Amino acid sequence: MLFAVRMTVNLPPDMDPEVRASTLAAEKEYAQKLQHGGEWPHLWRCVGEYANLSVFDVADNDRLNELLWGLPLFPYMDITVTPLAQHPSAIR
Repeated sequence: MLFAVRMTVNLPPDMDPEVRASTLAAEKEYAQKLQHGGEWPHLWRCVGEYANLSVFDVADNDRLNELLWGLPLFPYMDITVTPLAQHPSAIR
């Protein structure tokens, strides 16, 4: 199942710099592991925002929920999920 997921990050301005650095490093490692595994095939930065637009390719809703809750930055994110379906005019 394909899902478009928009994630906006809202880190606290007073976050401890060491906690911030370790959380960002863990987030990068987690995201790259899922990309290499094929469940996170697209990750795009939203220009001018601390946000991304991603496409996940997962077995079901429960798996997507598991992956999103596993994000180290999850507690600091606003997330919008849109299930995707084939468009009849798409050429691919």
